[in-house]
Amino acid sequence: MSHTLVVAELHEGKVKKSTLSAITFARQISQPFDVLVVGAGAAAAAAEVTGFGAGKVLTADDASLANYICERFAPTVASVAKGYKVVVATASSFGKDLAPRVAAKLAAGYAPDISGVTAEGGKLVFKRPVFAGNAYGTCTLGTATQVITVRQSEFAAAEATGGASAVEAVAVQPADAAAARVEFISLEGSKSSRPDLGEARVIVSGGRALKEQFAQVLDPLANLLGAAVGASRAACDAGYAPAELQVGQTGRIVAPTLYVAVGISGAIQHLAGMKGSKTIVAINKDAEAPIFQVADYGLVGDLFAAVPEMVSSLK
Repeated sequence: MSHTLVVAELHEGKVKKSTLSAITFARQISQPFDVLVVGAGAAAAAAEVTGFGAGKVLTADDASLANYICERFAPTVASVAKGYKVVVATASSFGKDLAPRVAAKLAAGYAPDISGVTAEGGKLVFKRPVFAGNAYGTCTLGTATQVITVRQSEFAAAEATGGASAVEAVAVQPADAAAARVEFISLEGSKSSRPDLGEARVIVSGGRALKEQFAQVLDPLANLLGAAVGASRAACDAGYAPAELQVGQTGRIVAPTLYVAVGISGAIQHLAGMKGSKTIVAINKDAEAPIFQVADYGLVGDLFAAVPEMVSSLK
């Protein structure tokens, strides 16, 4: 049984930064690791991860992998993963969809959404959140191959170590029969000059209290801070913010350096998605709002007055 295989995620021909969290995990378990870049354009994108200390960077590049369909990707990943002890991806939508199917093909144990790992008695012990992040449990896997997804918010992006890993092409396997019943129609993504929520150092997030003035109030502050904009589920459900901005248990899990929560009460589902932030600033008119229990700095006041004052002061 060999070492660790990191499955990279591609988007528009580039390796997503989230992959670097999986590389950090691979380094922490003190095993040599390889990186698999799979998708159309993988050969060109491989250069982006050759400087992170991998034994080798494997590429599965084929036009049939231009658009992500798990039934096309999983056979190739599972074929490459045979012989590795640990297979790891980041717990993004890509990783959460792909990893369990790869695990099934390998008859491997699967541990999702890992937030920490230790080695005890020759076994890897995985820490993962339970009860919406209010508690943590640990688990071990008894199979020869172990498939893992790791929380990007809990594993910092790996830094380049220099050097250049060897690049090696691997064969693309035939798609599963089920792929014939799946058709990729289109991908509609919002274009923004702001950082991606999962990768932003600063996030300004708003709740339902902002109502129709959501963008009018938050955008000037976010622009000044160079921040990404987030939202509570309540704000998204009410139509004040698009669904892709949702932060929380059923949205994006984030851990920026600074998280500014504006008009967010702090429901348990929202806290599960952002309480790992390094510094939390909360603005809410309700002094008893749960968000203040996790905030480093809190301001009790009218957000429609407080946020413009912040913007004025920052200017």
